[in-house]
Amino acid sequence: MTETALQEQRPMSERTTVALERREEKSEDTKTKAQIPKRINFLLGGLSGMCSTSIVQPLDLVKTRMQLAGEGAKATRAGTLGTMFGVMRNEGVLAVYTGLSAALLRQATYTTARLGVYNSLFDAVSSATGTPPNFITKIAIGMTAGASGAFIGTPAEVALVRMTADGRLPVELRRGYSNVFNALARITREEGLFTLWRGCGPTAVRAMVVNAAQLASYSQAKQMLLASDHFEDNIKCHFTASMISGFITTVASLPVDIAKTRIQNMKMIDGKPEYKGTLDVLIKVVRNEGFFSLWKGFTPYYPRIGLHTVLTFIFLEQMKAFYIKNIM
Repeated sequence: MTETALQEQRPMSERTTVALERREEKSEDTKTKAQIPKRINFLLGGLSGMCSTSIVQPLDLVKTRMQLAGEGAKATRAGTLGTMFGVMRNEGVLAVYTGLSAALLRQATYTTARLGVYNSLFDAVSSATGTPPNFITKIAIGMTAGASGAFIGTPAEVALVRMTADGRLPVELRRGYSNVFNALARITREEGLFTLWRGCGPTAVRAMVVNAAQLASYSQAKQMLLASDHFEDNIKCHFTASMISGFITTVASLPVDIAKTRIQNMKMIDGKPEYKGTLDVLIKVVRNEGFFSLWKGFTPYYPRIGLHTVLTFIFLEQMKAFYIKNIM
């Protein structure tokens, strides 16, 4: 073989090498853009919510106690710190984690469904070029995701509200559930199976409001932050978008949340329910406690939902990145 022939072969070899390298790069890029399977979306959504709940549970308990504080003759107006220190002083330091088992079950059911459905629908409506859906579509997806998870998560929600509220009652009136499974079993045995879905209506409405605000505003905030050229797709961006989303969600959902809490915690009086429905709760709160009482518990609720939003999306983004990099 002549020297000229060798020189002619060398460029071909180099071109072949370059082509192989580009093919490998394209393969890695395709792997990165590949959609995570729906079942994994559901799993990661639930795990991220449970991790976040384990951290913010004390704020959830304080929020519930403050939302119920206006009921009855012994209405109190203790603030966030006063309520928290009161719980620790009267019930023990670890009492701020009362209801954690119910909170984790709620996340395992409700959050798994809502985030899984949201991510799956988000991927489904995105264009082939990867362009995200518009804001209105994001809201519709969020509301659908919330409604899907609400029904499944209502029994755990009822148990959570009752367990976190129990300590504010006189000892002789406390329900004394030992854990979420004990609560579910006793509610079914003592009050009937369908009591587990008491307040399902306002729970679904709250879930739709929360998801429309939280999920859609998070996606929109993240998209705008990335478009500003001041942020990259990292934890800093996720944190900022989550705090924006958390504030919007708090303002939008708190009135519905207080109605849900009071309906799920109510007792029967002379064989009749204490409240007739969501609207009845809102009217009574405004009439007896003032208009701004609809946002009672804002101080613990925003850190709770804001921090939960931050942690949930940070955990979720990191879990998804880990899955794409190490498993797909």
